[in-house]
Amino acid sequence: MNRVMVAGVGNIFLADDGFGVEVARRMNTDVFPAGVEVEDYGIRGMHLAFQLLEGYDTLILIDAVQRGDQPGTIFVIEPDLDAEPVNPATDAHSMNPEAVLSTLAALGGRVGRVLVVGCEPAELVERIGLSEVVNRAVDEAVSVVRKLIDEVTVDRIETRKGVRADV
Repeated sequence: MNRVMVAGVGNIFLADDGFGVEVARRMNTDVFPAGVEVEDYGIRGMHLAFQLLEGYDTLILIDAVQRGDQPGTIFVIEPDLDAEPVNPATDAHSMNPEAVLSTLAALGGRVGRVLVVGCEPAELVERIGLSEVVNRAVDEAVSVVRKLIDEVTVDRIETRKGVRADV
């Protein structure tokens, strides 16, 4: 069985930075194959690093990522895990995904594969709530994450009349 962590990250108090949190929230009632966990980690990067010590084959991070695309653009990035590590953040509440992975490595942990489902933000200002364009992109991101889960898991789940069955 593949262990997969789907982690929504970001700060809901900075408008579109809460994108990953909202995607995870919308997915939290879905049924997934055994071994798949979906969690809103928000700004709890240190907590995520310690959770990853339990051993996961794949980490799917959901986050607002500035790349210069049109706001609301959804993309998937597979970062180079062998790249030069960054120094872990001294403030656990400001840990970006790179700092989470560096902290995990410093703690002696490792994740097999990392995929980032990103969204180009429109607004990173002090405000609760996503911009209209990023809010519209959340459903697309949920669909992308579901497809990635299907790709990285061997076991499938069928839902029939609300009954979960491993196939």
